[in-house]
Amino acid sequence: MVALRKGILVWFLVLVAGFKTAGKAADVYTPVVVSALQGSTQPVVGTDGKQHLVYELVMTNASRAVATLRRIEVVDAQNPAKVLASFEGPALIAHIHNTGNMPVEKAEIPFNETRVVLVNFSFAGTPAPGNPATPSRLLHQITLMGTAPGHRRDEMVEQHYVVAPIEVSAGVPTIGPPLAGTGWVALNGCCEPMGVHRGTGLPVNGKIYFAQRFAIDWMKLDDAGRMVNGDASKVENYVDYGAEVLAVADGTVVETLNTLDEQVPGKLPDPATITLENVDGNHVVIDLGKGLYAFYAHLQKDSVLVKEGQHVKLGQVLGKLGNTGNTSGPHLHFHLMDGPSVLGSSGLPYEIDGFGLAGAVSAEKFATAPTLEGDWGEGRTKTASERKGQFPLDLNIVNFPEQKAAGGGLKAE
Repeated sequence: MVALRKGILVWFLVLVAGFKTAGKAADVYTPVVVSALQGSTQPVVGTDGKQHLVYELVMTNASRAVATLRRIEVVDAQNPAKVLASFEGPALIAHIHNTGNMPVEKAEIPFNETRVVLVNFSFAGTPAPGNPATPSRLLHQITLMGTAPGHRRDEMVEQHYVVAPIEVSAGVPTIGPPLAGTGWVALNGCCEPMGVHRGTGLPVNGKIYFAQRFAIDWMKLDDAGRMVNGDASKVENYVDYGAEVLAVADGTVVETLNTLDEQVPGKLPDPATITLENVDGNHVVIDLGKGLYAFYAHLQKDSVLVKEGQHVKLGQVLGKLGNTGNTSGPHLHFHLMDGPSVLGSSGLPYEIDGFGLAGAVSAEKFATAPTLEGDWGEGRTKTASERKGQFPLDLNIVNFPEQKAAGGGLKAE
């Protein structure tokens, strides 16, 4: 009787898989269920003049067999024939991580397992209300090999279905620079999935958060193109060490830490010593209003000049750049987020109101160099290109203006 009931159930599922009720779209069997990690995303204009979209898809194999992803296409929900981005083959695999932030070797998802797809793509045009170049909603056309009703359980069938709607919202905030002076390099920046910031989602407070989607580690070049002069194990030999860190807008300080010692550069600290409380070193979190928070990490011990509850002005000095927490060299880690928790919030895009773009560090050299010593200025231009309302991309060399604490609210474009 049990076997008979199971057989009836399977027969019923096969029947309803293609059943269509009058006035309703046909149900679709979807062996891999897919959803966007967040309900919305925002396009941000990078220094390449393109709009960049960055978000994640969560995929779980709910069938009884291995499913193999073939292709993911991002389409405009208003015009599904318009493919905005397509990922397949090695390019698709490069965007897939397991839930432990590790890249995968195959586009397979075993039964009862989950994968995270790190989506990033760009397209021409400037975000603006009513701009046809900017979609208002995205969908995802999934192509995979998996089980299907009407076929043997061990028979893999190619399937196509559309899932995972995500809204595209406008209003990326415009902020001031977090630092002043020339020769700042945007390390570990947006937007490739193998980046240490972009590729890290953390399970905090019951959810997976990508707080560092748009995080940048800022380090400084001297006139000779060096980041460090002399013994690289001493923090004082780094060009950026001790640089003043600035408020990017008016706001209220909601969290500080100022007591951690400097780490010895050249290596990360023992992982056994890192906790959620000390991973970011000495730091400052500022409530900028409108649901936005600015985060500054790895500051010098005893350098933080502000306290919780204090109101700060645009350009005000908050502290000094240091090497505390989970870091291998002095730098300023900066990002915006949608909540006060530095790890349990979603990272948000932003644009800086004005800066000079002075070239870029070689991506190949940075990927293969064993240390930060040597000349990194080969890609620096003699004259900087003035930029307004753009987001610095990975390895850009940026000149920030000298800024005074004149005060200024957050601007939304």
